[in-house]
Amino acid sequence: MLQGRTVPTERVERRLAAILAADVAGYSRLMGADEGATLRQLKAHRRALVDPKIAKHRGRIVKTTGDGLLVEFVSVVDAVCCAVEVQRGMGERNVNVPENKRIEFRVGINVGDIVIDGGDIFGDGVNLAARLEALAEPGGICVSGRVQEDIAGRLPLNWSRLSEQKFRVDKWSLCRG
Repeated sequence: MLQGRTVPTERVERRLAAILAADVAGYSRLMGADEGATLRQLKAHRRALVDPKIAKHRGRIVKTTGDGLLVEFVSVVDAVCCAVEVQRGMGERNVNVPENKRIEFRVGINVGDIVIDGGDIFGDGVNLAARLEALAEPGGICVSGRVQEDIAGRLPLNWSRLSEQKFRVDKWSLCRG
C-alpha cells in the first residue's frame, strides 16, 4: 500500500519520452512592437525550419501556444539533434535581422515518464521540460542531467554546466502493509 495515496484502479496510458519545450524569448515585447510582423515571421520560421526539423527527427507536435511548442520524441538523441538544428538554423535566419526584431527560441529538453490523455501529454516529465526551457538563454538549449547522461558520447556537442537546479518534487516511499 502506498502511504498517503490510493493505488489508481483506472489504467492510465504512460510511456517514457523525450520532451522538448520551446518558446520565443521576448514574445510579448515583439508582439507589442508589431503584432502582424511578429506573427508572419514566426509562421515563416515554423514553416521553413522548425516543423520540417521536427518531422525529420520523428517528433510529434503535441501542442502549440502563441509563442511556444511542446514536442514529444521517442529518442532523446533525435530531440537534441532537432533542437540543435533549429537553433543553428534560427541563428542563420536572424543574421540580417535587427536584434530587437529577432525571433529567438529558448528550448528545454527532458526525458521522463509522461501520461497520455487523447493527443495531449502531462506529468513531471513535461513539467520539468517547461522549467528547463525557462532557464535557457535566448537561442540556447537547457537539458536535464538525464538527457546529458543519455546523449554523452553520442553527439559531437560541447555542453557547459550552468549549475545544478533543484525543483520541488514530492518524495514518496513504498511501504509494505
